[in-house]
Parts: sequence; C-alpha cells; structure tokens
Amino acid sequence: MHGGKKIGRLDGKVALITGSGSGIGRATAILFAREGAKVVVADYIAEGGEETVTMIKAAGGEAIFVKADVAKATDVEKMVKVAVDIYGQLDILYNNAGIAEIQNVPTAEVKEENWDRVIDIDLKGVFLGMKYGIPEMLKRGGGVIINTASMAGLVGFSYLPAYSAAKAGAVELTKTAAMEYARQNIRVNCICPGGIVTPMLEQREDFGNFIRRRTPVHRLGKPEEVAPAALFLASDESSYVTGTALAVDGGFVAR
Repeated sequence: MHGGKKIGRLDGKVALITGSGSGIGRATAILFAREGAKVVVADYIAEGGEETVTMIKAAGGEAIFVKADVAKATDVEKMVKVAVDIYGQLDILYNNAGIAEIQNVPTAEVKEENWDRVIDIDLKGVFLGMKYGIPEMLKRGGGVIINTASMAGLVGFSYLPAYSAAKAGAVELTKTAAMEYARQNIRVNCICPGGIVTPMLEQREDFGNFIRRRTPVHRLGKPEEVAPAALFLASDESSYVTGTALAVDGGFVAR
C-alpha cells in the first residue's frame, strides 16, 4: 500500500496489446489496466476494440483504441507511434493478434491465399510488432515483449499447416529476439495457449470438443486463465525469464 492506494504490478507502464478487442487480448488488457498500466488497445475490428476501452474505463483504468491490421507495416508503425505520442513511452508490447486456419484440409490441399493470410497475421504480425516496438524500447532503456504462439507451435496438428507453421515460427522468433536484446534489457517471451474459449475456437465447435477430450484437465480454458500468465511475463516478477515458451494448455503438450 502507498498512501492508502494499492500499488499495481504495472504502475507507470504503457502496454500495447494487439488483438485486444476480444478473447485473450481483451482479458489481458483489462487485467493490465487493473494493475496500473495505461493500455493501447489495438484491433482490426473497431467495435470490439472500442468496447474493450469502454470496459477498462468503466473500471477506472486508462486506455485508448487504435485500429490496426498487424499484417500491414504502416498500421503497425502507426499503432506504436500512437502509443508513444499519447503516453510518451512503450514499456510492454503484447503481439497477440491472430487468426485461425481458414480451411480444414491437409497440407497439399491448402490454397496459397489461405497460407499467405495466416502467415501474414500470425507470424509476420509478430515480426512487425517487434520491428517497430523494439526501437522505442531501446530509447527507454528496455522493455518487455510477449508474443502469442500456440500449443500448435509446439506439437503437430493435422489440418492446421499454416497456423502450426506460423505459431512454431513465432516461438523461434521469440527465442531469437530474446538472445539479440537480452543485454539491452528487453525480455522477449511467448505464451502457447491450449484450447481457450475465444471467438476463434467457438467458430469450430468440433475442433473445440476434440481439444477438450484430449486435454488432461478435460475442459477448455478461459481467456482470464491466460491473462495472468501474460501479467507475470510483463511484470518485474519475471525479471530473469526471457526466451521461453510458456504453455497454458491444461496439460495438453505434456502428453
């Protein structure tokens, strides 16, 4: 306690979270704001992003919305610029935006446009976030980057070739950047969620049921169960953690 006020774990920090108009991104944005961060909510769908901002402000937090397609360099550069222009700094970057496989077919039947779109958002989007976010962190003397990968980036999944490749790429990109910037006080980690009840999974009820049956705890997770892992990685509590892929998956990968 400080002057009667609870000190949040992210007090004084500015956090930019992509894909925070719903699901894991929204739950994390709300939690980060509750812990004292000023949050830049970035999403391709303005309605969802604005709703997240409204929820944060209603709870007494501080947030703004910026519309961004993470597959476009100009959009990513702009969202970082907005964060710095409005709040003066960027301390935490959570590259969370992602899409699921558009098709449900084996590798040889994947359409090239499907491959390109998934890779552009789920992998290139992570790269672009770091490309434009890291220089701002270097100016400040350090920062924290969290990337959303997936358990599909750690183990094989049939009929998810583009998604699995993108998420495995995000894991390795995380490790590479962690090595490159460790001595400049930038920590880079990724979270590998399992079957989490989000709009993405709700579109594929059959796949959700398959994941639930195969998960040792025998249920799907909630976005609110992933957000605390992101909070740990964003906070000083994880000051000796970098280059890791943290599975939040109910034990799925342990099988």
